[in-house]
Amino acid sequence: MTRVMSTISTSRIESVLREKDAQGTNKLILYLTAGDPSLEDTGKLLVALDRGGADLIELGVPFSDPMADGVVIQRASERALRGGTTLAAILERLPAWRAAIRAPVILFTYYNPVLQYGLERFARELAQAGAEGALLVDLSPEEADDYVRAMRAENLDTIFLASPTSTDGRLARIAQLSTGFVYLISRAGVTGERLNFSEAIPPLVERVRRFTALPLAVGFGLSNPDQIRQAQLLADAAVVGSALVRAVEERYAAEREEGIERFVRWLKSGTGSRFA
Repeated sequence: MTRVMSTISTSRIESVLREKDAQGTNKLILYLTAGDPSLEDTGKLLVALDRGGADLIELGVPFSDPMADGVVIQRASERALRGGTTLAAILERLPAWRAAIRAPVILFTYYNPVLQYGLERFARELAQAGAEGALLVDLSPEEADDYVRAMRAENLDTIFLASPTSTDGRLARIAQLSTGFVYLISRAGVTGERLNFSEAIPPLVERVRRFTALPLAVGFGLSNPDQIRQAQLLADAAVVGSALVRAVEERYAAEREEGIERFVRWLKSGTGSRFA
């Protein structure tokens, strides 16, 4: 199979992640499950994340077999699927959602829904909706040429995952196919909040830097400002998923968008209470 080129003409994501804020701090990426608690609420939550200071948003597509997701995101996916959330429904609503926020958006999903939807159709509609790219969590870089080619045709970023167990050969391939940034998994296993910062992150950052100059984002397990700051000191961005999805699960019904915006500001600044 013919290998695809590794770059696209421009990448807004890469530009955003290379810029530090006024305090010289690296970026915060937030994950939200689309359709939890409803598609209507997703639009409101995206605005809350944006106002709270999200620099980039990963919008998760609920999937019936989320093998990389911990129990918090699994529950969110189950709620969204029960409510009728599908990839098609997300792409239909995404243009209006995207127009209401400034932060770049990527879809975070599994390969099967995209393959069933059609690679070219997915890339075309994703670009038309105003998104900047996608991360297919279970798509190996060795099998990704057709997907990457379809995304390149629409000038969309393709983000791949690198883990502490990735070989140097796998890291080289990930670097070749990635645009926008490379997502570094801080530990083996599924997503979920952790008490301690993973000791695997510093050597992984050092290894990946040998293969790419792209921005690096650290995720899986980050749940509080201290962990976020540690990740931002090592890499260009920190990713928070399960902690935010849990906040939506536990607080959104009572505190609505304002409570989630306060939670994001707490993650971003490290000051005050999570829901003060």
